Amino acid sequence: MAKVKKGTWVEIQQVVLTPEQRAQSLPDDTKKVPYLLRASGFLLEDAELGQETSIQTIIGRTLSGKLIKVNPSYSHSFGNTIPELLTIGTEYEK
Repeated sequence: MAKVKKGTWVEIQQVVLTPEQRAQSLPDDTKKVPYLLRASGFLLEDAELGQETSIQTIIGRTLSGKLIKVNPSYSHSFGNTIPELLTIGTEYEK
């Protein structure tokens, strides 16, 4: 694997709670898997995908975890436009 250079925008994954540490009141399928944190930031040292590494987030936090993506992007949306909602807050009584 190729090394990802220090300073590259990346995403890491960190195990916050192992299955054994999760609440017993959770549904069975949920408590069988670890609770994960994913965070993006700038790589603090050269690393390879899958390797444990550290990042510095946009707000300056230092986090450690497994390197899972290089140059991650956002894929979420707020859905289709709803025309009736476009004028909320722009209408007022005179």
